Amino acid sequence: MNFLLSALAFFVLLTVLVLFHEFGHFFAARWFNVKVEEFGFGLPPRVKTLFFRGGTRFSLNWIPFGGFVRLQGENAVTEAERRSVGSFGRASVLARIIILTAGVGMNFLFAVVIFTIGFSFARWVPTYLTFEDMQAAAARGDIHMVPAVLIDDVISGAGAAKVGVPARSILLSVDGTPVTLPTEVTALQKGKRSVRYTILTGDELAEKKTFTVPLTEEKAGVSLRPFPRELSSPQRSFVDALGLSLREAKVMTVQTVIGMAKLFQSLAQTGRVPEGITGIVGIAQLTHVSVQDGFMTYLRLVALLSLSLAVLNILPLPALDGGRLLFVLLEVVLRKPANRRFELMTNAVGFAFLLLLIVLITYHDILRLFL
Repeated sequence: MNFLLSALAFFVLLTVLVLFHEFGHFFAARWFNVKVEEFGFGLPPRVKTLFFRGGTRFSLNWIPFGGFVRLQGENAVTEAERRSVGSFGRASVLARIIILTAGVGMNFLFAVVIFTIGFSFARWVPTYLTFEDMQAAAARGDIHMVPAVLIDDVISGAGAAKVGVPARSILLSVDGTPVTLPTEVTALQKGKRSVRYTILTGDELAEKKTFTVPLTEEKAGVSLRPFPRELSSPQRSFVDALGLSLREAKVMTVQTVIGMAKLFQSLAQTGRVPEGITGIVGIAQLTHVSVQDGFMTYLRLVALLSLSLAVLNILPLPALDGGRLLFVLLEVVLRKPANRRFELMTNAVGFAFLLLLIVLITYHDILRLFL
């Protein structure tokens, strides 16, 4: 039953994200009187035509993921086809820019709506990249945080290792004095030959233990870092939640761009997919985990992937919205359209590159399953 639920959630996730993206293109095209020849649910080949409305064929297709929009003249080769009434190429430069970016905009808007719901009703904790950011947010009242000291690593052969202090445990106190920052630990160890550590350990950090740790030059041989032992959020108004949603979207968008840059850098330098980059198999795994954690966790994953889809599509790569946008901007600079055959050939090569990239990332996803 869990597998079936996760499979259904994965299917819904991909379909909803892609359809929202395509609806953005659809509505923008209709607004600027560009004819939408077909709106497909799923990917070709076509199963059947569902209905016609406003000159658009709405179809059901065999591959049950996502969908697509086909605009009149978007792949036109001749100038006559490109300039025909209702053709994408006949629309103004501004109209084409809006049509091409509308899908990305819809994904961004969808993510912001979900984040706003999560931050207001589910009291989600925003994403913070550093402990200092968390401290600042706690000081502003954006979150409630109970700081703690995490024993991140224990150096082999040092005092803490000799008495069995485990790594990945929380240091509660030193000689009975509660600590919440690594600097406090350093101060309490000054001038001493040994100290008493009280820690929380175990799978759920629920088991309390005490160790007498010998010091060498006032050091126990542990790597410490600040750690949020507890994080929670207050009830927020809609306006506050919206503000946090825009911040969250910005943070996650920047992180996605950094991740994309690391991917291409790693591929160029080593030919390998770096850790943290995941494809369709990895997304399926994340979906399964989020479903086990509950609907709101799943919903947050949907929002994050919606932002990722937006960032991916706006990249200036052929066959993506960003690549097609690049040709429109090139037309503005040159004051004439780019050679259509060159554009179509570039898009075909770009599409082949993207397919190879998807296969490579999927291959690494599968390898990680068995390593």
